[in-house]
Amino acid sequence: MPGLRLVYMGTPDFAVPALDALVDGGHEIVAVYTQPPRPAGRGKKEVKSAVHRRAETLDIPVRHPDSLKSTEEQAAFAALGADAAVVAAYGLILPAPVLNAPRLGCLNIHASLLPRWRGAAPIQRAILAGDPETGVSIMAMDEGLDTGDVLLAEAVPITGATTGAALHDTLADLGARLIVEALVKLDIGALTPVPQPEKGVTYAAKLTRAEGQLDWTKKSVELERQVRAFDPWPGAWFEVAGERIKVLSAEVAEGGGVPGTLLLGEGLTVACATGALRITRLQRAGKEPVAAEAFLRGFDMPASVRSESGRTV
Repeated sequence: MPGLRLVYMGTPDFAVPALDALVDGGHEIVAVYTQPPRPAGRGKKEVKSAVHRRAETLDIPVRHPDSLKSTEEQAAFAALGADAAVVAAYGLILPAPVLNAPRLGCLNIHASLLPRWRGAAPIQRAILAGDPETGVSIMAMDEGLDTGDVLLAEAVPITGATTGAALHDTLADLGARLIVEALVKLDIGALTPVPQPEKGVTYAAKLTRAEGQLDWTKKSVELERQVRAFDPWPGAWFEVAGERIKVLSAEVAEGGGVPGTLLLGEGLTVACATGALRITRLQRAGKEPVAAEAFLRGFDMPASVRSESGRTV
């Protein structure tokens, strides 16, 4: 079966494996759409997206419009004559003329089992919520926010050791495999679109840096999931004397006390609303990550990291 003529639309690292899989599968990628280069780092030098960089190594033309709302951009997209567009964490809304231009429509690789966790941060929200599983859905896009019919889906478990970083990579690879399968089956009419149920819809709001702050008035199981979910970004953290300290790994521990107080003789273990959180690895700004024991030898921790608000000092 000859490959399809495709437009690929994606931006971050998550979207790179699927681009590679489509190329390896013999499809013709006539153009890649991605977010424009953004200033980054101390020098604020413009940096191309992960997909942009990969497309250039594959010698695929790259387009990075700020918007697809203009008739000129929509006409340029339609002129590509694509059989389908594949979308993975692109970051722009696709207007109806774009959605309707390809012969087979626009297919989205979404990192959740829809309708659970529609939106921007489904990987982290699934871990935060304590979901036992998540997965990838290949969705036929419509004008709603992740509301289209599901073409293919596959689940993966979330364990007590699953981090945001590990789950990101697992789902990126799974999405790459599923989109190749979906395109082959869709082209021969071997897929039945399944409408999403109205029950069970949740929204995965975009992550913010502020969400990484550990609130000791929460349960220890919630904070342990927060540490895993926010690896690597935005990271879980607390403050002591104005210094922000990043928590890289932690575990639920027995014991308790006033939320935010250190448990004596328990290393770096902090009482929470229920139970305690034993911090096992952490990092000061500008320093290398260290185990909790090494951190305590070089840092004078107060008896409490609790403020009047119940958060941190």
